[in-house]
Amino acid sequence: MRKINFSWRMLFILLLFSNMAGAQVILPPFFNCNMVLQQGIPIPVWGWASPGEKVSVTFNNKTVTTKTGKDGKWRVTLGAMNYGGPYEMVVKGKNLRTIENILIGEVWVCSGQSNMGFNLSSAINGAVEIANSTYPEIRLFTVKRQISQTPLPNLEEGEWWQCSPVSTPKFSAVAYFFGRELYFKLKVPIGLINTSWGGTVAETWTSPEAIANNPDFAPKLATLKAMDPKEFTKNTEKEGKDKLGPNTFPTLLYNGMINPLLPYGIKGAIWYQGEGNAGRAFQYRRVFPDLIKDWRNQWDQGDFPFLFVQLANYMKADSLPAESNWAELREAQSMTLSLPNTGMASAIDVGDALDIHPKDKQTVGKRLAISALNVAYHHNIEHQGPVFKEMKITGDKAELTFDHVGKGLVVKDKYGYVNGFSVAGADHKFHWARATITGDRTITITSPKVAEPVAVRYGWANNPDDVNLYNSEGLPADPFRTDKWKGITE
Repeated sequence: MRKINFSWRMLFILLLFSNMAGAQVILPPFFNCNMVLQQGIPIPVWGWASPGEKVSVTFNNKTVTTKTGKDGKWRVTLGAMNYGGPYEMVVKGKNLRTIENILIGEVWVCSGQSNMGFNLSSAINGAVEIANSTYPEIRLFTVKRQISQTPLPNLEEGEWWQCSPVSTPKFSAVAYFFGRELYFKLKVPIGLINTSWGGTVAETWTSPEAIANNPDFAPKLATLKAMDPKEFTKNTEKEGKDKLGPNTFPTLLYNGMINPLLPYGIKGAIWYQGEGNAGRAFQYRRVFPDLIKDWRNQWDQGDFPFLFVQLANYMKADSLPAESNWAELREAQSMTLSLPNTGMASAIDVGDALDIHPKDKQTVGKRLAISALNVAYHHNIEHQGPVFKEMKITGDKAELTFDHVGKGLVVKDKYGYVNGFSVAGADHKFHWARATITGDRTITITSPKVAEPVAVRYGWANNPDDVNLYNSEGLPADPFRTDKWKGITE
């Protein structure tokens, strides 16, 4: 666990022991009935009891014993296990806790802002999806929303639910469809931990250690650390504009909703966020990779798979090519794929011009699962749409070559025209272009207004609502640009 504020630690221990009625062993709420433990890796289990108390954990006919430290904390590590269950775990100190119906499977953390938190009941065909959501080997855990000045050691509450029409309506739609698709393909138990909060920025989900090394946010972190804890608490309870929220300071949601999960064994993470950082898209080129590297460092499970959703199309469509902060944010997301074991699911064709919360979460969840099957489970499948590789200029024509085309490029237009391309000359002025597929992986771009092409862009808009370039697997091309001209968020 990370270091926490001393006053909070003492308060936590006092409250812990005042409620223990004879020094009972206390476990985090995610160590409870119906939980899913990660297959194939050592399994950490921890909790609290009296200082110096002997604690044993019995699981799968094996017992591991330890003693608590001076702070009442204990931790054991169980051996790696294969898929299976149900199992029972017995945790014994001066009292005894029995945890039933445990499965060994694949555990994924599901985080981000409101499009991750978006409920299944609000998705397309939500009522039908809920009625058919009885999958007892898919388990759901939702982290209660809370901010904290310092990294918390534990969650206030929470429980695992077996997937059913009772548990799914208020659960994350994207997480549910992602987990269901993996369950269909892998045929193993799936555990989904939803820890999300609408409207939040990436830096609030990043740890104090990482933020302290970021010159953009370190001054605000210093202000947060210097705040009197009583003043912090009082300001979180206020009403109106003076109330502290999850974006007031960096690290607040990491402290309250990520740190308490550590070091629960996981397979990886899925992430749907970026809208909150779109006005600072150029900065996101650093903020987002830093978050991924930070989580991997904090979990101490190596470079676990981290999959994310590229921003959907949104807002009024432009009649002429224009600059776009959402396009620049998508570019920053694409650049993050340079990190190992990352994958991206495009949502460029499922958005809603009038709603920042598109209701088609089925497509997004399935594309995340396709990415997971490739990145995390090493299935030899095409996991993303066409990606720009290189451009050649010949006279007034630009020829673009793509990777990830599957068996070839596909256009969803009966006339064979590809929409969404624009081209510019040395004057940096973009004009709509005519684009035609000329090979399995090539497209030719021309415009009567640009005699000597210099740069090409595709889907470069807040809402490129007419993009229609796909690969043979039905996955859409990622928006891109060939130029490196200064953007509006740089």
